[in-house]
Amino acid sequence: MRDFYEEQLNELHTQMIAMGGLCEKAISNATKALTDGDLQLAEEIMKNDAIINRQERDIESLCMKLILHQQPVAGDLRRVSAALKMVTDMERIGDQAADIADIVIDMNEKLPDKFLHVCKMGVAAMKMVTDSVTAYVEEDLELARQVIRDDDIVDGLFLKVRGEILDAIRDGGSKGEEVLDLFMITKYYERIGDHATNIAEWVEYSITGERSNEN
Repeated sequence: MRDFYEEQLNELHTQMIAMGGLCEKAISNATKALTDGDLQLAEEIMKNDAIINRQERDIESLCMKLILHQQPVAGDLRRVSAALKMVTDMERIGDQAADIADIVIDMNEKLPDKFLHVCKMGVAAMKMVTDSVTAYVEEDLELARQVIRDDDIVDGLFLKVRGEILDAIRDGGSKGEEVLDLFMITKYYERIGDHATNIAEWVEYSITGERSNEN
């Protein structure tokens, strides 16, 4: 019975890694589609969002089976409970990558060079997602806390992009619709960073029994 329980826990870790990888790829591809104006890649991201949604349901089902049939206690219960919470944030990350792809399709052109801090936001947000999932699988408390701190990097880049957008408006060198689209994209990247922070806080809870925002 214990061997079967361990197998299910290992399967949970495998599925969490897989879902994290899907989210990372979605963010990376969204940023590439934005930079290159790649509409085909943007459409692929939107189609693949259904795979992330299905992965969320599979993980939720596995977590409920573990809780109801295996009745994990203490640290194991926290890890399974944290996974249930984390997949909600991961699914929303996938949604926001798809939202960025949708805007890329509407823009129908590559990102102007003067707004390249937007892409830096994408890279920083993707790293937070990658590190938060790694922290969960490896039970790395310090890495989880580093992800929480790294949210300041994404927030700082958001302020830089906002300044660039304001400069573009003042200079009259950008269309109003273009500026609005870019602002929405930066908001989605900011939210991805927030969701990665939530994931890291649940990792912290799974290890210590406490979350940073509860201290």
